[in-house]
Amino acid sequence: MDRIDFRSDTVSWPTPAMRKAMAEACVGDDVYGEDPTVNELEARAAALVGKEAGLLVSSGTQGNLVAILAQAGRGDEALVGRDAHVVCWEAGGMSSLGGVVPHTLATDEMGRMDLTELEEAIRPDDPHLPQTRLILLENSYGARAGAAIPPDYFAAVRDIADRHGLRVHLDGARLFNAAVALNVGADAITRHVDSVTFCLSKGLCAPVGSVLCGSADFIHEARRVRKLLGGGMRQAGIIAAAGLVALDEMIERLADDHAHARLLAEGLATIPGIVVSPESVQTNMVFFELGDEVALNAADVIDRLAADNIWVGDQGPRSFRAVTHYWIGPDEVALFVERLRAVLHG
Repeated sequence: MDRIDFRSDTVSWPTPAMRKAMAEACVGDDVYGEDPTVNELEARAAALVGKEAGLLVSSGTQGNLVAILAQAGRGDEALVGRDAHVVCWEAGGMSSLGGVVPHTLATDEMGRMDLTELEEAIRPDDPHLPQTRLILLENSYGARAGAAIPPDYFAAVRDIADRHGLRVHLDGARLFNAAVALNVGADAITRHVDSVTFCLSKGLCAPVGSVLCGSADFIHEARRVRKLLGGGMRQAGIIAAAGLVALDEMIERLADDHAHARLLAEGLATIPGIVVSPESVQTNMVFFELGDEVALNAADVIDRLAADNIWVGDQGPRSFRAVTHYWIGPDEVALFVERLRAVLHG
């Protein structure tokens, strides 16, 4: 990469193997179902998460929106964590485009809704009320420092959903980060949900794309919704080729990103004036903030680091998020810590 970029794993460039695969991809018209590379990617992605079928979509946001619109209608309600990505960072799509009402609940330090509160939030059959149709989950949980939520939580939510006839969708944008951190197969988590989307970009390093997976009937309906949203692609095998490399080569190496995130947190903890909790780092995200004694604010720090071609994102006036990925290794971590120390202490 041409910069040392900790702002997100979304900034990661495709690997040389991905660029080669994209240049050589066999293609067809995906809307006709004739792109062989897309078809292979969708089948392999579905198998990885234990589902019958998959659908290539442009992004995790599109995948979540397609899943919601395929399983709930206007005026229906979705139960969801109040700090979930689908609520906070997806432009209100479920409401503005689908008329689906988010019913938000508090989450704990890992991003889990309380199970008793979740069940009590399900609406009774009353014409005055929206009908609860969906439970929306996320793993890893971005707003909680990328926490990896264990499978037993999803099993418990599945039990609640089954008792009340509800569907469950998982925003698994960083699903494989969670699975690697927990040392389980992704299907140990996804077997408890009806639908799941995961990103081929971010930690898996492909340049674009996500895959939405579920039953064959669900994907049939989801394909119609994708078209409605303008998501029908043509020779999309060029994208899918990079996704296949991602599935083959990038999942297990996510453990390296997690190790580098812990290394970063430990380094930050040695800098006076930085408040960080290394023990909270489970995946590839490090959240930290400036202590009260530091005169600078987040914008000052970001500008001074950028002068050294080091980029980091703010999470408020005095707080930050740093995310590790394929293009961040021990040398980049060490340089970040060194330069941040210099910014704060000269």
